[in-house]
Amino acid sequence: MPLPPILARRAFLDLLPDAICVVDEHGRFVFVSAACERIFGYTQEEMIGRAMIDLVAPEDRARTLQAAADIMAGEHKLNFENSYVRKDGRRVHILWSARWWESDRLRIAVARDITERKRTDATQAALYALSEAAHAASDLPALCAHIRLIIDSLVPANNFFVATVDGDGVLSFPYSIDEHRAAPPHALCSEVVRTGQPQLHTAATPDACSWLAVPLKAEDRTTGALVLKSMPGEAGYTDRDMTLLHFVSTQVATAIERMQLLAQLKRMAQFDELTGLPNRALLRDRLDTALSAARREHAHVGLLYLDLDRFKEVNDTLGHATGDRLLQETAQRLKRCVRDADTVARVGGDEFVVLLPGILQPEDALVVARKIRSTLGQPVALGGRHLTVLPSIGIAVYPDHGEDAPALLEAADQAMYRAKHSGDDCRWADTADER
Repeated sequence: MPLPPILARRAFLDLLPDAICVVDEHGRFVFVSAACERIFGYTQEEMIGRAMIDLVAPEDRARTLQAAADIMAGEHKLNFENSYVRKDGRRVHILWSARWWESDRLRIAVARDITERKRTDATQAALYALSEAAHAASDLPALCAHIRLIIDSLVPANNFFVATVDGDGVLSFPYSIDEHRAAPPHALCSEVVRTGQPQLHTAATPDACSWLAVPLKAEDRTTGALVLKSMPGEAGYTDRDMTLLHFVSTQVATAIERMQLLAQLKRMAQFDELTGLPNRALLRDRLDTALSAARREHAHVGLLYLDLDRFKEVNDTLGHATGDRLLQETAQRLKRCVRDADTVARVGGDEFVVLLPGILQPEDALVVARKIRSTLGQPVALGGRHLTVLPSIGIAVYPDHGEDAPALLEAADQAMYRAKHSGDDCRWADTADER
């Protein structure tokens, strides 16, 4: 079929920065101008005879076919946007204007590459989303998952790794996702953190991966690294991708640092600094939860209140540093005596509470108390001495000794004081009738 005269003037059309495309009624290219090679990556010869829809990104094909049908029905289509997959695998965003030439049964379109404009818009949107991400996420892994989705709108991030460095320079991966479950790239991240410079490793062979890594910086410190990996056969990363990822990495670092700070503040509010155990506030929250479950399931909840005998003598004779180490050792031993579902909390100087949710019978609490007594009775080597400091333990069980958290804590506390003054190892709390 001969081309219209104006289209036959290839030299003129090839000068245009926008691409001219002519598609027949079967959806195949019959003419493309020189700009198509710059935009789509295919030569003019490679595009002629090829189905237009084959180049369209899969997610845009349905609406592109509908737009083509509308044009062939006589509608002039202006400013229609869709995405194409280049020969090298990269995506390009195209702004189309097209109409139907009925006499020759041809669809004639002008295509403008708006990838840079879309990239700029997406970058601005990503920066805003990153600034808001730390407010919406519940914890650091959730934040990193959200960051991955934001980054993926700019650069493919199916394989995504976040590395952070603590105050001692130890590298860890709070978030790591790999399609083949490969190990996180420790060596690459260590190098990026050490140099503070981004790195781009293109695939040397068809069966190799491409890597893109940028440092995460807060002020003048490198706090971690952000890494992307493309699998063999996928489009590799470019210098442009590295520049873009490096640009948004500052916002990523800020979001992660804010989440880490919030987590630290939350931990300080809920955990004892010396022993790392839950404090009174967190104990109360978990006790309330355990009691709610016990009421629904008609179960028992055990509560052990512990006080270390003659602990003051340790502080007075060996110093507070030794006393602190004794408390830390006591905390570790207590944790070894209980289940994962139980809670060991420090509620005062040398006072600890053990929460035993969902026990089958009250006597189970006594079994744990005796185990604790035996474990803590083993000597502790501190300050050149072997110390033995035994606890006095008060035992209270829901519902026998209290039906709410304050009543149960008070009952166990009073039982502990009676045990200490009487010289008993353990004492049961008084029931309501006894009180």
